[in-house]
Amino acid sequence: MSSTITRRRLLGAAGAAAVLAINPRPLLAQTYPNRPVRLVAPFAAGGPTDIVARLTGQWLSERLGQQFVIENRPGAGGTVGTEAVVRAAPDGYTLLQVAAYNVVNAALYDNLNFNFARDITPVASMMSVPLVMVVSPSLPAKTIPEFIAYAKANPGKISMASSGIGATPHISGELFKMMAGVDLVHVPYRGAGPAFADLIGGQVQMMFDFIPSSVEYVRSGKLRALGVTSTTRAAALPDVAPIREFVPGYEASGWFGLGAPKGTPSEIVDALNKAMNAILSDDKVKARLADLGGTPLAGSTADFGKLIAVESEKWAKVVKFSGVKPG
Repeated sequence: MSSTITRRRLLGAAGAAAVLAINPRPLLAQTYPNRPVRLVAPFAAGGPTDIVARLTGQWLSERLGQQFVIENRPGAGGTVGTEAVVRAAPDGYTLLQVAAYNVVNAALYDNLNFNFARDITPVASMMSVPLVMVVSPSLPAKTIPEFIAYAKANPGKISMASSGIGATPHISGELFKMMAGVDLVHVPYRGAGPAFADLIGGQVQMMFDFIPSSVEYVRSGKLRALGVTSTTRAAALPDVAPIREFVPGYEASGWFGLGAPKGTPSEIVDALNKAMNAILSDDKVKARLADLGGTPLAGSTADFGKLIAVESEKWAKVVKFSGVKPG
């Protein structure tokens, strides 16, 4: 009797093991993560990508019960950190803080050792952040139409500052130049801080930058806001009209999301996407994103993939039109 029971138990255990051997992956979502996860931010500490990565890491740690450790890997406009993730094991334990720079870099750099669209799996979109077009108070233009008229009357005489070549503020300005048909001279800086100093001082005349870092200069009267880059008015600057009201079709924004190395199991990708969507539905998280001038971007992995594809095509055209090269 006992030998029969023992044999049945062994056969049952063997059958269960065979099933697991054939199809072990559904268990991944249940057990992931079971150790710390590395989230790579491809820029130095203190910048917008780093700030968003640290918030993401905090929220995912709380939600999933494992530490999400931020690793700053700056260099070459974000390409160094991105390549580190591309080369990492596709096991869900190395993730990338994806942002708009990734699709710009794909068009900007000719000799990258990876293909972002091919080698990084979209996991989850997170937030979008509009920019604002600001000018020195010494510039006579007080509206977008006045600025365009002034720029066309003074081709090549208006300096457009930016926080760096290929950065979202720079490329947003290049899109404006292309769509408005104006000739502005790009002056890149090593970050927004020194660019703002020269803009306020009148050494340069205009600039595109993210609303959170610009809004206090506008409110204090040190700079004049002419338009926001979003499709609707921004809550932080309700009196400033969208640029697209005067330049039809214009839109630009910074956006952030999560990516993983190609080949990461779909169960893990789906689990992370589900976690991020749950996080973005929390009122406290929405309020924190609003403090940063951002709007939540919840959605499926397919939705994020579509966003990346559309943005890639859009900014490749702008990079080609502008002729911009890496600094």
